[in-house]
Amino acid sequence: MRRLLAATWVLAALVAGGCGGDEQPPARVDPSAAAEAFLDRHLADDGRVVRHDEGGDTVSEGQAYALLLTALTGDEARFGRAWRWTRTHLQRPDGLLAWHWQDGRVVDDQPAADADLDAARALAVAAERFERPALRAQARKMAQAVLRLETRDGMLVAGPWARAGGVLNPSYASPAAATTLARLGDARAWQRVRATGLAAARRLTEGPRLPPDWAVVAADPHTGSETTTARATGPPKDPRAAPTYGYDAVRLPIRLAEACDPRARRIAADLWPLLRRGDPAILPRTRASRGAPGATRSPVALVAAAAGAQAAGDPAARDRLLAAAQALDAETPSYYGSAWVALGSNLLSRSC
Repeated sequence: MRRLLAATWVLAALVAGGCGGDEQPPARVDPSAAAEAFLDRHLADDGRVVRHDEGGDTVSEGQAYALLLTALTGDEARFGRAWRWTRTHLQRPDGLLAWHWQDGRVVDDQPAADADLDAARALAVAAERFERPALRAQARKMAQAVLRLETRDGMLVAGPWARAGGVLNPSYASPAAATTLARLGDARAWQRVRATGLAAARRLTEGPRLPPDWAVVAADPHTGSETTTARATGPPKDPRAAPTYGYDAVRLPIRLAEACDPRARRIAADLWPLLRRGDPAILPRTRASRGAPGATRSPVALVAAAAGAQAAGDPAARDRLLAAAQALDAETPSYYGSAWVALGSNLLSRSC
């Protein structure tokens, strides 16, 4: 409870415009500690990422998070364990990863494009960091499968199942991953993936407004090209529902702000006034793209706000928000919260 009260006080001062800022000690953010907290809690000895708060299952997204964290922090031993488990239990013949594993077997072999993109990026980073050329070949195999099976007209879709309907999860797009994978080959294709992802992010946040969890490829009213924009929708099971800024969409500001592409950072910076607004103690888990705040605390939403602060050139606000996210996750730990506190702290601390 003390940690939560401290986080609330820091955020209240931030949103109030820094009142009493001269009296506040600088917020301390420890990316290594955040990574260790997630890995110690969720990465089992055999390399499986366990969602303890969701029935003990495993998803490809979680394996990709562990791979990326261990590659970024130089933890070769845990990277090796996570990759061996992922390869053995989730990787399909086409190179992509089955989405859902539970009770000793894959229960849904459909891939999720964000996991495949993050895992391919992690393999590429690890190949250089650990001087393991074989990982580079594995990264390229996965990257080529993403281009072949998880893009439509150059835009990253949610998975192979989403190509026909042009279903997008805007938070899956990662300009940094596209840049990394372009160095392995197919550079023009990856540049197009990055460009179309940024165009979709720009269109979906015009106003500015917070991005939606889900969207579909749509024709650009200015050019008539469906490869350059997107239209917000409800989730795939209910596309006519009102679009929401929820647990998926909160990742988009982080992915934009950590990129070295100034176009991506501008989009994230434009979201900062919205991300810092509202009840400073909760920064909601969900809210409508144009609507009012919800009422559920979320460390991930705090990390998203930190990303907006960084992109807008406010590193002090970034650090206070990341510290608050770490405190909230320590108070009420969760798989998803811990993962994005760790990823956000590490990705946003990287220099271009």
